[in-house]
Amino acid sequence: MKIYTKTGDKGETSLIYGSRVPKDHPRVEAYGTLDEANAAIGTAISLLAAENNAFKKSLQRVQTLLFHAGAELATPPEKKVQWKLEPKHTNDMETEIDQWTAELPPLKQFILPGGCPSAAALHQARTIVRRSERLIVAMMEENRNGEVLRFINRLSDYLFVAARYANLLHETEEVLLVPDI
Repeated sequence: MKIYTKTGDKGETSLIYGSRVPKDHPRVEAYGTLDEANAAIGTAISLLAAENNAFKKSLQRVQTLLFHAGAELATPPEKKVQWKLEPKHTNDMETEIDQWTAELPPLKQFILPGGCPSAAALHQARTIVRRSERLIVAMMEENRNGEVLRFINRLSDYLFVAARYANLLHETEEVLLVPDI
């Protein structure tokens, strides 16, 4: 199987089920941005220490769910969605957020994105997810499943706490915002 198809050489791409749209179509922007976030999460996973398997598995589960969200966004409104995000997926993330938060020091002021390399990548993923959320809101009329937006909104919270948790696992201090520099 060849990787290149040459079907996009004139600025169009295919949605699921084959309908063609311009590569700057709002759907393509939205699911392409989720792909960026997924890659940043993959970078974070690659930077985690080997002993953090449960944490890695959680992040990989989220990567899979991002593919589900992208599939929903890439499916034309009149077609059946193959993979569908369910409330359970968002609820499971909330459970992990709560579990990690219980282990973290209380947050009393803003922190700067960064810390250990995996935390920095997770903070980057979080900002990409926020951008995707704005793009999804812009196309809400075409997005039939409100759970996608709920999931993406919660995902940015999940990635923020995951970044803090990565710093905890790597014994790296968070950099607190000092407003008067």
